[in-house]
Amino acid sequence: MNEEWPAIEVEGLTHTYKGGHTALSDVSLSCGTGVFGLLGPNGAGKSTLMRILCTLIPPATGSVRVCGFDVTTDRQSVRENLGYLPQEFGAWRLHRVEEVLDTLARLSGMHDKQARHARVDEVLEQVGLAETRDRKVKKLSGGMLRRLGVAQALVHEPKVIIVDEPTVGLDPEERIRFRRVMADLGRDRTILLSTHIVADLGAACREVALLDTGTIVYQGPPAELVRRAAGAVFEISAEGDAIESLEAQYDIVSTNFFGNTVTLRGVSAEGLPEGAAPVAEPSLEEAYMAFMAARGRSSAARQDEEPAPTPKKGRRKKGARA
Repeated sequence: MNEEWPAIEVEGLTHTYKGGHTALSDVSLSCGTGVFGLLGPNGAGKSTLMRILCTLIPPATGSVRVCGFDVTTDRQSVRENLGYLPQEFGAWRLHRVEEVLDTLARLSGMHDKQARHARVDEVLEQVGLAETRDRKVKKLSGGMLRRLGVAQALVHEPKVIIVDEPTVGLDPEERIRFRRVMADLGRDRTILLSTHIVADLGAACREVALLDTGTIVYQGPPAELVRRAAGAVFEISAEGDAIESLEAQYDIVSTNFFGNTVTLRGVSAEGLPEGAAPVAEPSLEEAYMAFMAARGRSSAARQDEEPAPTPKKGRRKKGARA
């Protein structure tokens, strides 16, 4: 990779689907070495951006480059430098872990058998699957399957790895393990991690970008986002009907019960509720919610805007009535 270029460089990207829905609007984004988080609610445009970066769909307008290669005119070069872990990674269930990784390595262009086997061994050790190399994929836990997904994204030694919603369905131990793997990989390559779970980013995240309704509304260090939340995150104790009133008026992050009393932590863009104390050190999740609330984007409002899932079209059987 030419170090003069950011590993990922997006300028003025707009993408509109057939039917008129604009998923991305004038998006500009730049990522160098390290772990970068792409945050945003469901429907914000994260998956569309991931698919464009991975050359799965062409951008409508704007410039998108990975390791200096244009995703439209240099698709093969982009793919050689990029590893992708989609939200749902499904390998061959009846094959062994080592078989799957060896096959994918061969398909990626690693034809030297000895070098390929050495690389497979190295990657399995790196993601903690060396002891399960002979296990069939269908026997893997959800966390192991995600680690196999990381392994297949790594096997051809890409300079950029794109990960889409990596920890959905994982238990807390596997989520922590996954974050450690990402932090280690980010030391000498670019990791772009797309998620709506803020805690997935962890302390290793160098920068975050917030995507909302198809637009980048913030890019910078997580610490700066936390600093901006000062005075907007509160803690308050309440009982009875006061609890429901607070939950109706504010975005509540956490609730702790102490007998009949409940301690709530929440965010507010228009002053704290009476009797509330400001939180001195907000979490990144609280800072994210405070930022969105300041934009008039409460969690309730975002939920109301979520598009209903499109029903799958099944093939009508012969003789079936409409």
